[in-house]
Amino acid sequence: MIMVLGIGGTHLCGFQMSVINYTSPYIQKFINETWLERYGSVLHQETLTLLWSFIVSMYCVGGMIGCLCSGYLTAKYGKKKCLLFNDVVLIIATLHTGFSRRAKSFEMILIGRFLEGISAGININAHVQYAGEISPKKLRGFVNVTSSVFLALGKAVARILGLRYLCYSFSSYFLFM
Repeated sequence: MIMVLGIGGTHLCGFQMSVINYTSPYIQKFINETWLERYGSVLHQETLTLLWSFIVSMYCVGGMIGCLCSGYLTAKYGKKKCLLFNDVVLIIATLHTGFSRRAKSFEMILIGRFLEGISAGININAHVQYAGEISPKKLRGFVNVTSSVFLALGKAVARILGLRYLCYSFSSYFLFM
């Protein structure tokens, strides 16, 4: 139960926090290509940096809004329903981010990161409360601590998977199979 709650709960939030750093060159290239296709000119470096910082910071802005709304949502709908609704928000966010290349719209990444942040903000608060409620009394403190452990583990996994030589070895392995 603890593993399922940790991996399905805070691990994903930690992963989303850190994974954006390693995709930076690819997303910036995608923004530049999209801009060139739309407007026929290359994007200035300052504008590209500004758009990139918006993409990165949308997660934090959404997280702040999600944290502010989580108390109201858990009180009104309950923790379980709030977390289930939160999964729907996360699926919508993932679809926006995932289909941005096909739609040739870097704005969808902005929307997706914003919704991922809202989801993470709600999840961080509601998940710890829900995990504490459903765990046995003897394990309640241990279960609540595992939330921060899985958050840190998610960050570590994102950093490990973001290593350039590791990604290169994975991609070359699958290309030559």
